[in-house]
Amino acid sequence: MFRRDTHGAVLHVLNCRRSHEINENAGGVDTPSYKHHLGGKVQQYIFCTCGPRVNILQIDTGKIIHSIEQDDQEDITSFSLSPDDEILVTASRALLLKQWDWKQEKCTRSAIHNVPVASMTFDCTSTLLATGGCDGTIKLWDVVKQYCTHNLKGSSGVVHLVEFHPDISRLQLFSSSVDCGIRIWDLRTSKCICVLESHYSAVTSLAFSPDGQTLISSGRDKICSVWDLKKKAVKRTVPVYEAVEGGVVLSGKSDYSQMGVKGEGLHFVTAGSKGVLRVWDSSSARCVFTQTLPDAPALNTEEGDLDPRSLMHLLPMPQSNRLATVTAEHNILIYQMPALTVQQQFVGYNDDILDVKFLGKDDTHIVVATNSSQLKVFELATNSCQILYGHTDTILSIDVFRKGSMFASCAKDKSLRLWKMDLKSGRVHCVAQGSGHSNAVGSVACSRLKKGFLVSGSQDCTIKMWDLPDPLPDVGCEPVLMTARLTERAHDKDVNSVTISPNDKLLASGSQDRTAKLWSLVDMSLLGVFRGHSRGVWCVQFSPVDQVLATASADGSIKIWSIQEFSCLRTFEGHDASVLKVIFVSRGTQLVSSGSDGLVKLWTIKTNECVKTIDAHQDKVWALHGSSKDDLMVTGSADSTITLWKECEMKQQQELSNLLHEKKYLKALGIAISLDQPHTALRVIREIRQQEDGVQELEKTLLKLRQDQKESVLRFSVVWNTNSRSCLDAQAVLQVLLTHLSPEEILQYQGTRTHLEGLIPYTERHMQRIGRLLQASMFLDYMWQKMRITGGKDR
Repeated sequence: MFRRDTHGAVLHVLNCRRSHEINENAGGVDTPSYKHHLGGKVQQYIFCTCGPRVNILQIDTGKIIHSIEQDDQEDITSFSLSPDDEILVTASRALLLKQWDWKQEKCTRSAIHNVPVASMTFDCTSTLLATGGCDGTIKLWDVVKQYCTHNLKGSSGVVHLVEFHPDISRLQLFSSSVDCGIRIWDLRTSKCICVLESHYSAVTSLAFSPDGQTLISSGRDKICSVWDLKKKAVKRTVPVYEAVEGGVVLSGKSDYSQMGVKGEGLHFVTAGSKGVLRVWDSSSARCVFTQTLPDAPALNTEEGDLDPRSLMHLLPMPQSNRLATVTAEHNILIYQMPALTVQQQFVGYNDDILDVKFLGKDDTHIVVATNSSQLKVFELATNSCQILYGHTDTILSIDVFRKGSMFASCAKDKSLRLWKMDLKSGRVHCVAQGSGHSNAVGSVACSRLKKGFLVSGSQDCTIKMWDLPDPLPDVGCEPVLMTARLTERAHDKDVNSVTISPNDKLLASGSQDRTAKLWSLVDMSLLGVFRGHSRGVWCVQFSPVDQVLATASADGSIKIWSIQEFSCLRTFEGHDASVLKVIFVSRGTQLVSSGSDGLVKLWTIKTNECVKTIDAHQDKVWALHGSSKDDLMVTGSADSTITLWKECEMKQQQELSNLLHEKKYLKALGIAISLDQPHTALRVIREIRQQEDGVQELEKTLLKLRQDQKESVLRFSVVWNTNSRSCLDAQAVLQVLLTHLSPEEILQYQGTRTHLEGLIPYTERHMQRIGRLLQASMFLDYMWQKMRITGGKDR
């Protein structure tokens, strides 16, 4: 999902960390404990946890509009949204229950739970909250009066599922724990009135019929049980032949005939390890509809082998007649009923980003190769994603044709594929595939002037030229086979990069053998060799305007070569590690490079100098591409983020570096705050404190900030204080603010009470640590003195 909380100098950042829970205004998903919440009005947002944060995603735009973060930086174990969409409650590993006004991103109340909370849910009136603990207890909380009303004991082990009966007059709570039974609690007497026993594995979901008389439970024992709640007995056992993670009852108000629903009986939808939605008739125990996924290959259903497309949760969205599913690889798919067509798809996890390119007529999409066999195509306007299946091993490289509607990919499976986008619908389909290399295909390049051919470079040391099929098959047809027209053994080691000149006449290749070579595309004859790098060449790129070639190498340098004389014209040095990618920008007058040091650098060719350095990522930046209009740039990294950069915002990053160098700390700190970058602000604070008069300089700088900037610095300090490596910097900032500002002034800052609550426990922990260190140092001093005395006596 796209996030806004990382780099201020970005338009979007694709967040590729695993999200643990999903919650929508119509309900929620908890991936570890597999529960769901019912209720809600608006159905505009999805709530997702990512470590200590709850990110609130707007469904229509795919943008994160709020991000609620735990001050203690502990992972959230469970959360729930009230049916009236007003109250969000989170539980963290720090055993804290927090109640939030999520629209204001403000914590309104905290409570302590004795053990970690594994599950929670609201009742339909939004006044009662039930929490299931890891010690087998269930607590009920009055949200309005703010106290614990019940403490239900009797469950064995972790209570991973709690659900109120929809008829609040019954005052019944249903729960399930590791004993696989479903307990019914009477809240008037606080007693367990019945245990429904049918499952032999964990119960994953509970769904009630519209009249409240029937309960459908699903489990990983590959059955669903239909319960008569009057008789407290099983009416029907439905064998579903897959581990079921979620079930939803279809209401009788809509026409679901397209989903096989013909009678008026109770029907329900299941989602599980087979990766498709299925509709069941509860009276006959028959499957009346199975969803088909035309774009995806058959699922691997071997026992014990979890397919990444297996469904881990099913979420009802009744007001908009939609369903949402969460896959094992944390993708969220929203289906429109009754046709069950994919309306939107959001990606929650991406692994390492190996390549990324702009796609579409006006660069409306990006296509991403991650450390997997699937391609992901993101629509930048909505952040919705289409996942492309076809390759069987990790995809290593992609390239796009000039008009932006077709692109090619290559992978470790020794093959390459050609893909075509329908410019009207934005859907992408594979139209051709080719194989012939004897090892992984590491690079692919598309012709520049017309859709005529492809060139691939492989770890088998060869390059191949492929003619495109003419005509291309229609959408929905099987991909046609491509055959290589020319094959040439190009290098002594792996071919890392290939690129085609703007006039389609020349080909350049770069290899681990430390050379780059120039080839004629007429007959694949060798025209010359570029020698000069001391380590392997990772990337080669032709200038769009001049007769030169740029190479990026593992020796940390970038070189510009004359393609007529094969001589080195310029060398750019500045990266501390391998340079992985290089592109020409600004109509060929500048270069942008990315390296394994996480840096992106902008170079002016004429002056041979680096004019901008951007600390873009926290790991190797494998992917780098510029838009056709030269106004946007996208980077992708092994830190699992994709960042979309705008030129004016890149200037702010460089200005920040220049201000630090010139010791203009006030301006530097102001820019870091405006970019909303806590780590960059910490860097400024550390620079100040390292000066001879650091204490006075820090005091002078902080007191000159505006009130809103001081609020941000206080918020940053809470984050810094959670880490022992940065806690001293946080305490230095706090000392200045608390010494020079009155309590009344500080309390006017937004979220001050929450920030102070987050500061106290960590500050106490740091004080205890320092106390222990002081005691240890005094003991060492005592031992040293004793050793000196003993040594003196021996003499």
